[in-house]
Amino acid sequence: MPGLRGCLKTLAPLGAAASLLALLAVLVLVAAPAEAVDRGALETKLTTAREEAGSIAAGLQQSHAELASAEAEAQRAENHERRLTELLAEGEARAAALERKVERTRARLRRERIGELERQAQRAKQDAERERRLAAAQERTRIARELHDSAGHAINVILVQAGAARLLHNRDEQSSRRAIATIEDLARSTIAEIDRLVRAMREDGDLPPPADPAALDELLSQHRLAGLEITSTTNGSLDGLSRGVAWAIYRILQEALTNASRHGTGTADVTLCSDAAAVEITVSNPTPPEQPAARSGGHGIVGMRERAGLLGGTLEAGAQAGRFRVHARLPRCGPST
Repeated sequence: MPGLRGCLKTLAPLGAAASLLALLAVLVLVAAPAEAVDRGALETKLTTAREEAGSIAAGLQQSHAELASAEAEAQRAENHERRLTELLAEGEARAAALERKVERTRARLRRERIGELERQAQRAKQDAERERRLAAAQERTRIARELHDSAGHAINVILVQAGAARLLHNRDEQSSRRAIATIEDLARSTIAEIDRLVRAMREDGDLPPPADPAALDELLSQHRLAGLEITSTTNGSLDGLSRGVAWAIYRILQEALTNASRHGTGTADVTLCSDAAAVEITVSNPTPPEQPAARSGGHGIVGMRERAGLLGGTLEAGAQAGRFRVHARLPRCGPST
């Protein structure tokens, strides 16, 4: 069987499936009678079988290559997925760490902010307490000034009335008695006002301003009863004045009339003018020939000028052509801020 051995050697390099097909073809040919076998046809069939076997082997090799490529791709995909999983876990860990850091930062900032707000509140409380004490001190100073002005005015009027009563005691008993009655009334009202001022000072209270014209009319009446002949003129309304302006008007008028009573000839002209912007007070009186330069720099004038200045106003006082004139201009709402 040399032909069969040769066929087997020829088919050996082929794959298992191709070799099996070729072997079956050879066995068919071997089993056939020798006289029936056509050698040329047999070689043709063998050649065809070899080609088919080669084609099948090539397909199988390509399949093996594709399979290996797919396995390699699957391995790469698996590695990539593993890397992505690792990166995702690492990102989540970093995000969690960052979130904890942010939360700690927020907590620290909240504590710092709360501490700053507490310090600001404490400073505001201290400032408010300081302002309250300063306001109380200023109010006490103002009340002390009111006490000084009120008592000084009363004492001056009492002095004038006492002198008049002494001079008129023998010549005009009725006028002397009126002067003494004026002294008595003024002393009582002064004591009452001193009590009111001291009470306000002790209680840190606030003084009601003499804002209505009735208080000014009463002041003019007191000086008229004391013997000063007053001609008064009021232009405009005095309603709606601030507390400081109302007090200043009252005290400036009071001081100016007191000066007129002490240093004048017994008469005085008073003019009050009020408009939407300011209030003007003018008090003038003739001066005795022996006192041509009536007191223009006394403490009373200084106090009136200070009052006007504190309210953003002005005050002028001086003697000219035989008359002493006090003129003050005060803004209705006090100093501008």
